[in-house]
Amino acid sequence: MDGVLIAFAVSFGVVFVAELGDKSQLMALTFATRYRPRDVLIGITVATAVVHLVSVGIGFWVGEAFADAQQWITLAAGLAFLFFAAWTLRGDELSADEREKATRSSGSAVWAVGGAFFLAELGDKTMLATITLATQEDWFGTWVGSTVGMVAADALAILLGAWIGKQLPEKAIRYGASALFAVFGLWL
Repeated sequence: MDGVLIAFAVSFGVVFVAELGDKSQLMALTFATRYRPRDVLIGITVATAVVHLVSVGIGFWVGEAFADAQQWITLAAGLAFLFFAAWTLRGDELSADEREKATRSSGSAVWAVGGAFFLAELGDKTMLATITLATQEDWFGTWVGSTVGMVAADALAILLGAWIGKQLPEKAIRYGASALFAVFGLWL
């Protein structure tokens, strides 16, 4: 049980911090200005749980397949986290296509948010961090911790987006979100 709790705590912390300033957090903020926060949170949670389950599966397989080379896996994981640190400092922003998907209101909000998040998270640093953690830590604790960490970070953006969406025009939201990304980029 201790291994599960340690994996949960480590993956929660790593993914929560990695998600700050990430493009999917900006997507959460944008979606929350258009849809009910509950629908955005459900869509994010489902997409994140699925992507991180796949990530944990890949990481677990790599950890098991190369168990004899654990010191090399540890070295690779350390280098990967240094790469994630640089990636985070670089910052992310939504492309015109991603912004269009986040602001388009066709179909169910949960499906729109979930689909956009699923696609945005494939190959993202939080997915790669989850794979890396799963090579070393308990798979279940890593999966739950990384999912909860990402949803918690995005919930902050949802709350902010829901509040801002009622108070400010869309142009102000766009400029504010850009500034927020700049602040997170400088902070990280």
